[in-house]
Amino acid sequence: MQNRDLTGLLVKWGQGEPGILDQILPVVYNELHRMAAGYQNRERINHTLQPTALINEAYLRLVDQSQLTVQNRAHFFGIAARVMRQVLVEHARAHHAAKRGGSVIKVTLDEAVHGSGDSEDMDLVALNAALDRLEQMDPKQSRLVELRYFAGLTIEETAAELDISPATVKRSWTAARAWLRREISRADT
Repeated sequence: MQNRDLTGLLVKWGQGEPGILDQILPVVYNELHRMAAGYQNRERINHTLQPTALINEAYLRLVDQSQLTVQNRAHFFGIAARVMRQVLVEHARAHHAAKRGGSVIKVTLDEAVHGSGDSEDMDLVALNAALDRLEQMDPKQSRLVELRYFAGLTIEETAAELDISPATVKRSWTAARAWLRREISRADT
């Protein structure tokens, strides 16, 4: 399916057309699975939420969304990334609560989003809280992190979604990662 066709389906979904998400899911499933597998790679080794379960939970939540305005493919994946982020954070909180003070859930905020670059681990719940604070200060930069880290969009895809240049994405991504590390380390002390 071409991007234009997918965009048309996404617009219909945003307008609340019944059953349209059932037509969209088969088209976007592989990309959603890649995103979910990327989350799994950044989680602890014994993480119990498998990519398919993450996709299923995200799908159920997306089905419950009403009257969303979806502009294009990248925008949809941004929405899906936010939903997956919520599922992962809830899962991390539940796991942490079950352990009653046990180990925190660690994730990696790396340069390439998918494996290379720095490998500094951070608590997923702390990352989520820091992203919420960043969103209060700079919603566009928070959105950039969500698109790069949680949606796994490339620099070019992120630039297109945010309507900024790839160079601006690179600079903002570097600044956001530094700010998040500082915020999380500040919260740890």
